Amino acid sequence: MGRIVAVLRSRKKGVAKREIATGRLRKDYGLVGDAHAGSGRQVSLLALESIQRMQEKGLKVGPGDFAENLTTEGVNLLSLTRGQRLFVGRQRRGKQSASSFIGKRIILEITQIGKECPAPCAIFRRVGECIMPKEGVFARVIRGGRAKAGDHLEVER
Repeated sequence: MGRIVAVLRSRKKGVAKREIATGRLRKDYGLVGDAHAGSGRQVSLLALESIQRMQEKGLKVGPGDFAENLTTEGVNLLSLTRGQRLFVGRQRRGKQSASSFIGKRIILEITQIGKECPAPCAIFRRVGECIMPKEGVFARVIRGGRAKAGDHLEVER
């Protein structure tokens, strides 16, 4: 089981996103207030581990710099397949089972791994490299709800 490290949004496409305390993911829409909401790529996810590899190359980057909505940790996003589902939610203290989640969990369905990127995009021009074309994962919202940093992230088995 992984976790959400950051929830991020921007009103403009192609720019870094800023972290928000709580984001509302709306069914068949995406992250409310984000430029990509309502599009075919409703929610974008990027692993913190991918960002850390860029940091190891000397780039000064962090969550949101690659325009992802959810920065994750502990889940191999690149091992996911289209149609696979992710569950986001808070767990009761000390519990580790799927049934220990508080309320209804957010359900995301993977729609795309990687993307074609306009060359060079604003992120590439600023950072010098973009990992979203190969390591970004996109999903649609099957069941919405509120997401925040620290929420658990579980892959459908």
